[in-house]
Amino acid sequence: MARQPIWARDGSLFAHELLYRAHDGSAVGVDRWHVSDQDRATASVLSALQHGDPYLREGRAFVNVTRSFIVDDLPLPPADPDLVLEVVETVPDDDDVLAGLRRLRDAGHHIALDDFAAEAHQVAMLPFADYVKIDCRELVRHGSALVDLARRDGALLVAERVSDAGLVETCLQLGFDLLQGDALGAATTASPTD
Repeated sequence: MARQPIWARDGSLFAHELLYRAHDGSAVGVDRWHVSDQDRATASVLSALQHGDPYLREGRAFVNVTRSFIVDDLPLPPADPDLVLEVVETVPDDDDVLAGLRRLRDAGHHIALDDFAAEAHQVAMLPFADYVKIDCRELVRHGSALVDLARRDGALLVAERVSDAGLVETCLQLGFDLLQGDALGAATTASPTD
């Protein structure tokens, strides 16, 4: 497991995204895996969050979740103000998913939409989102209209893949609430005190 910091506009640490990684800490392309393998990766991250290294449990955590967790085919931990369920971009907006998102929000879970690119299925999920994450590469394609749409239902906006100081400034000017990316802190697999 690894974690990457998510920062508030004022430079304070807001949260970490917990990421599934290879034993050497390298990215493994989970988003390209078969869904059952993605489910196992999500279960591993949730288990590590609950029972693993205290380093992973410091503060608020964003954890990618697949459809299986949203529709209650696989168990989630109880709602916790420090846990944000990050809906991966491949989750469809079928009736079971929308009902699951409603059920999760009603139970007190916090929801983030990952890699928001204004796809129809993502727009359908906006009413359930506490956070909407936008990859900076999508800003090039869609511009500020994407930011305006993502903000439509009152979610906090997270800029992802903020890779340089220029993007930090651009994202702040566009009104992003939170920033995440290698320019602000890469994903790490070990506590700084190790």
